Amino acid sequence: MAKADCKICGGTGWTVSEEDGFSSATRCQCVAEAQAEELEDRAQIPKNYSQASFETFLLPQNNPVARTELSKVMSIVKGYTREYPAVTKPGLLLLGPPGVGKTHLAVAALRLLISRGHEGIFFDYQNLLDRIRSGYSETLGTSNREAYRVALETEILLLDDLGAHRVTEWTEDTVTAIITERYNHKRPLLATTNLPDPEMGGPVLEKSGAPAGHSYRITLEERVGARARSRLFEMCTVVKMWAASDYRVRPGRV
Repeated sequence: MAKADCKICGGTGWTVSEEDGFSSATRCQCVAEAQAEELEDRAQIPKNYSQASFETFLLPQNNPVARTELSKVMSIVKGYTREYPAVTKPGLLLLGPPGVGKTHLAVAALRLLISRGHEGIFFDYQNLLDRIRSGYSETLGTSNREAYRVALETEILLLDDLGAHRVTEWTEDTVTAIITERYNHKRPLLATTNLPDPEMGGPVLEKSGAPAGHSYRITLEERVGARARSRLFEMCTVVKMWAASDYRVRPGRV
């Protein structure tokens, strides 16, 4: 596939050169560019993140702790894209509170890999489950095979806001099946979550109006199940972002 308006090849997809009386044809660079654009269109990245990149990830200037933390995090994610596909672990799991840029960095990684010709897709966790459930038939015992198949088979799956859904046996079984399938076949998974994990950090206790003055937050394992959690930590490099505050709503961000 070539760009019809390409000024180099005129839409043919080939460039011809002459040397020592011989002609040779090579693929025009617009072919790779067109392929990358098509892959990104198919990735279903939300408009809010359509321009997400490492260059547009702005570090806070007025919060040294957050700046240092986020610089380290961005370095880890960049390192993953630089080494891909020869990475030690095929996935990335970004854990942290809302507003620290988890989704931005995950999409930046996905878009960069897509620009290199890799296939990937973005799914909001709850939307994916809703799409699978919408076709579920208790009589036939089948579900929306397209959404489910894509989540299982696409080269790179970005699953945003993992665990943002009430727990049911069906939910846990579906999530475990997707994660286990990708784990078994070493298919990359980029995931983000706001849920704490006792071993990986995040506040499990939070202030509340309860008599004791606090309540326990739901953990990642409680939302996705022990099996899925175990697989996640086996297949993913864990990127902890708990030390970074929510800088999106603070003044002075540049």
